[in-house]
Amino acid sequence: MAATFVVTLREGFEAALLLGIVYACLDRFGARDHYRWVTLGGALGLVASILMGIAVTLLSGPLLDLGPDLVAAAVIFAAVGLLTWHGWWMSRHAQALRGDVQRRVAEAEATRRLSVLGLIAFTGVFREGAETVLFLWGLVSQTAEGASWDRLAGGALGVATAAALGWAVFHGGTRLSVRHFFTVTSVVLLLVAAGLFSTGLGKLQGLGFLPPADAFWDTSFLLSDRGLVGGFATGLVGYRARPTLIEITGYALYLVVASALFFGGRRATGPR
Repeated sequence: MAATFVVTLREGFEAALLLGIVYACLDRFGARDHYRWVTLGGALGLVASILMGIAVTLLSGPLLDLGPDLVAAAVIFAAVGLLTWHGWWMSRHAQALRGDVQRRVAEAEATRRLSVLGLIAFTGVFREGAETVLFLWGLVSQTAEGASWDRLAGGALGVATAAALGWAVFHGGTRLSVRHFFTVTSVVLLLVAAGLFSTGLGKLQGLGFLPPADAFWDTSFLLSDRGLVGGFATGLVGYRARPTLIEITGYALYLVVASALFFGGRRATGPR
């Protein structure tokens, strides 16, 4: 539940920020009557994201004939790749995001083609929604029981919280630092991705693509990863009660490499 909450909170907040920037620009231009284009575009982006989730669910049935564990491993590594790229991009271009959106809104206002604002809203919301679908599929594939009401509740709570934060930021109701928010959530997503990567390696071991190995340690007597608290830790930071050496090594290497990508070097300022 914790991991799905963080993922949907982060992605939902990014979408809320984009919509908030567009609304704020229109308000500054005195063009509130064009809010409808932004609202329509955002709503269509949300609907398209939901339809994508339904399509992925339906298409996953035939793919499972290839082997549930193989499909799960592929989904997990795809989610890890997207999480890594997303974290890397945001660390370098988040500062330029506001200026890029404002520039596009100004161009639309200058040419009086304000219907383009609907396209800006649609692409922004759908992009975040599509990423969320893949992230959540990776998290669901991490465990044998798959989707659960806890995970669905975590995802719904994350979306609702993101919408509330986005509204509060652009209405002056909070002193939330957007930069600090993205820094904290980047750290959490880094741990989530490391856990997914380790899980993917474990599934490859089970499929015979990597050498099998016994558990390097066993802490199930202290905290089982099948219990409530252990399952919470598994989803959030990739905890394993009986990890293999390959899983431990993969987790550590991913943290080192991804941390350098997320937080190392200078941030670029080019548009997305």
